[in-house]
Amino acid sequence: MAFTRQRIASVDEGSPAARAGVLAGEILLAINGEPVYDLVDYEYLCANARLTLDIEDNVGQCRRVSIHKGEYDPLGLGFVTTLMSDMRSCSNRCVFCFVDQMPKGLRPSLSVKDDDWRLSFIMGNYVTLTNASDAEFSRILERRVSPLYVSVHATDPAVRSAIMGNRTAGRILDRLTGLKESGLRFHAQIVLCPGLNDGAVLERTLSDLRSLHPASQSVAIVPVGLTRFREGLYPLRPYTPEEARQIVGLVSAFQEECRGEFGSSFVFLSDEWYLTAGLPLPPCAHYEDFPQIENGVGMLRLFESDFLYALQEQTPLPEKRRFSMAGGTGCHAFFSGLYEKLLPYGVEMQLFAVRNDFFGGNVSVAGLVTGSDLLSQLKGRIETETLLIPASMLREREDVFLDGMTLAALSSALGVRILPVADGESLIKTIFGER
Repeated sequence: MAFTRQRIASVDEGSPAARAGVLAGEILLAINGEPVYDLVDYEYLCANARLTLDIEDNVGQCRRVSIHKGEYDPLGLGFVTTLMSDMRSCSNRCVFCFVDQMPKGLRPSLSVKDDDWRLSFIMGNYVTLTNASDAEFSRILERRVSPLYVSVHATDPAVRSAIMGNRTAGRILDRLTGLKESGLRFHAQIVLCPGLNDGAVLERTLSDLRSLHPASQSVAIVPVGLTRFREGLYPLRPYTPEEARQIVGLVSAFQEECRGEFGSSFVFLSDEWYLTAGLPLPPCAHYEDFPQIENGVGMLRLFESDFLYALQEQTPLPEKRRFSMAGGTGCHAFFSGLYEKLLPYGVEMQLFAVRNDFFGGNVSVAGLVTGSDLLSQLKGRIETETLLIPASMLREREDVFLDGMTLAALSSALGVRILPVADGESLIKTIFGER
């Protein structure tokens, strides 16, 4: 592991570091005698109440600074990058990799393949642990990094190595066992591909992960996502409705066993499985504390719960109002039924199911709908002044769609005001807050 000199970009006014005379532009060499490779080291070492900083000033002179502060109080230093080091890229060649299925010409950030365990800890990103060296994995254990979010896919060594295109990928059970033995916890993800890691392979994977409970906190199973840009890639296909029903049946039986053994369903299916199978979604309580919401597990029920809770606080509008709402095709029937509950309140919703022509394949979720598809399919069809869209269609903290179209450009082209909504509660507040 290469030594990293951490140049200090800022010092918070009044912070312990500022009171000790540390200045922006200086270099942090070590804390309590240990080098600081990245944010994980920094946060771990700064948790102590007594710190000794090795600092190099702007003319190359080194000094030692002693700091006394409250345990876990921030030191007050800012650095150029969030991670304080370069992001770790992925060397796997997964047969289902979504980045490999991206069309050319998109913004470069969409082509980045990261597999950085630090982002897993900080942001909840899923990582394979295949790209972490033995030294890095030892640091995970030493620094008490928990919980991690791990893309497992299969615990059978040969199967995992094959579907991930990496001969070292078969060591996953050793890594997960190491986390358990060190008292650390993790959440797991399985991207299921027909004929590759389902059937008996899936049963083995679930059994292995259950044996690691409670270190293994939860498991999400999602179907492989396929775009139309798969020329030259491994031949994959989506699951059929009958196959989806079989998966639901297998997992339902496993969930019942887990509830009997340790009081939790433990493994959860993403919403797409039930929609594809033509089966009703489980009730909201089934998803417990929604540990896998970022995988689309229970997302519809959570939206519904927030929607209905916020709706009961409202009174009917004095005048009827109409809104338009655009979403993906996969959940159209679910939302059509839900939005009928607005009618007694004087609200009518014109609902559009937007086909994903941009990505094609079996991509039907709202979060991957692009501005160009919204424009081509809604132009001249919107009968209201306002179009509501899921905020997930836009890049985080930016009014830009995946294809680079801006919200303002789409609004101008469609001739309507567009309002993004983040969840069921914000949808109700937007509707009833409009006058």
